[in-house]
Parts: sequence; structure tokens; C-alpha cells
Amino acid sequence: IEILEAHHARKEDAPSGTALALGEAAAAARGRRLEEVMQTARHGQVGPRAPGAIGFAVLRGGDVVGEHGVWLLGAGERIELTHRAGNRVIFARGALEAACWLAGRPPGHYTLEQVLDVPRDRLPT
Repeated sequence: IEILEAHHARKEDAPSGTALALGEAAAAARGRRLEEVMQTARHGQVGPRAPGAIGFAVLRGGDVVGEHGVWLLGAGERIELTHRAGNRVIFARGALEAACWLAGRPPGHYTLEQVLDVPRDRLPT
């Protein structure tokens, strides 16, 4: 499994939080913790990587809003799942939807999973 992500040149964190969440989900699906299988650098390494490792590739440049991809690679084949954000309007829409969801609720700590109505048992641990 490879997690690929690209963002604008000014983004400070690498890998991004979204890329890490994708990696956590992939690791959890294999019954592992991301910290056990995450590989972020290969410079100077010789030979194959450890079985079950999840690789991360991070690109920063230009004005890329955000791209994330998960590659599932096998011998002679590859499945790619990619999301590309073309502009920041989608993020504003999400923030407005969350604000509407919060309206009328009592003060408290809410999670994005609650806003999206995602069952806890469907989330990576």
C-alpha cells in the first residue's frame, strides 16, 4: 500500500492529516497500528522494504489545493483511489454543513464523526 499526497508549497505538515488518516485506516484493516508499518523515507535504502509496510509519498509545490491517493499494488497490477480538490469551496461547504449541524445543540465537544453520522465501529482505531 502506498499513500500519495500533494498540496501547495506553503503547507507545513507532511504527511498531511488526511494522508495519516488514510494510512491509519489501511493499517487497521490489516490489524496493525500505523506506527508499526509506516514508512516515510527511502533515500539511501537498498533492497525491498519490509512486508506489510505502508509507504507515504509527499509532494509540496505550486498552488495545489489537495490531492490524496491510495495505491494497492500487486504483481503486474495496481488499484488507485484518488481524490483531487479543485478549489477550497468544498472545504467551506463542509464547514457550513458542520455549523448547521451544530445549530441548536447544547454546548459541548463534538467530533467530525458525529457531524457526519459515522458509526464508531466503522472508524480506524
